[in-house]
Amino acid sequence: MSRPVSRVLTLLELLQAGGVRTVAELAERLGVAERTVRRYVDHLVDLDVPVESVRGRYGGYRLAPGHRMPPLMLSDDEALAVLLGLVAGRRTGITAAAGTAGETAAAKVRRVLPERLRHRLDAVLDSLTFTAAPAGSAAPEAAVLLPVADAVRHHRPLAIRYTGGRGGSGERTVYPYGLVAHAGRWYVTGRDLSVGADRTFRLDRIDGARVLPGTFEPPPGPGPAERVLTALATAPYRHEVTVRVRGTAEEIRALLPGSVAVVADADGEGGGEGEGGGWCRVEIRAERLDWLPGLLASLDRPFVVERPDELRGLVADLAGRLMDAARGTPPPRD
Repeated sequence: MSRPVSRVLTLLELLQAGGVRTVAELAERLGVAERTVRRYVDHLVDLDVPVESVRGRYGGYRLAPGHRMPPLMLSDDEALAVLLGLVAGRRTGITAAAGTAGETAAAKVRRVLPERLRHRLDAVLDSLTFTAAPAGSAAPEAAVLLPVADAVRHHRPLAIRYTGGRGGSGERTVYPYGLVAHAGRWYVTGRDLSVGADRTFRLDRIDGARVLPGTFEPPPGPGPAERVLTALATAPYRHEVTVRVRGTAEEIRALLPGSVAVVADADGEGGGEGEGGGWCRVEIRAERLDWLPGLLASLDRPFVVERPDELRGLVADLAGRLMDAARGTPPPRD
């Protein structure tokens, strides 16, 4: 008797969804008798697919964990999502895979796809272009990412070998609060026990990580993403800028990325003569000031520069150039 290949593959697809499937459920989904389901399972076992039999009242069949990946059963949409995810991950630098692992994973997915679908997906990938240049590779090694994630999930201390931005390196013991992916980089934020303060670490600067015995209780307060953005916005730079901007904190945060500025309410601190309404204090750390006048002008809101004095001069220069442009006055020749 010939094997009904399509139903056997449908059975595999049902099992790949995870969990235990009862014989009655599988029989109903496949439209066959329960005895036929058992025969289809035998076909999969003959093909080295690790199907386990689960006994008991709610028993049935499931794919065994810890075995090699069974043949992939992907719909057109699922296959496109997987391949585009791998491509986008490489372009943004967020793929947490060393070397060419992302490319080899995509090649393996392509090899098990039907020829019709493979050609259609190749057409998408070959015709796809990006508006931004590829990000620099800052993805962490799996040997770092996996123990860090394990420590975060189970609230366990973590020992890391870390190299700072200025080149200094050393051992750190950290209570990790969470993993955050931001702008093509991975970060872990937590309590650095060596200095007794919260710190944020880039995973691509961690040379080694191991989970330590014991547990800790994460503190209340901001979530990991907010902690990382605040750490980036308050990192030491050449200039410390403070500006008051009219508007609510929510309105100003919608205009300024959290990694650039720290925004706080400053109600009762008027911005100038005869001007009422709510105000916010915006703090920005920057190596250069030349880009800030344009940023402040783009807010399209009244603002007052508190510090530094040099920024006031740059704002005045920009205002003069804008006035000249509005009047049609040509710029002076060098």
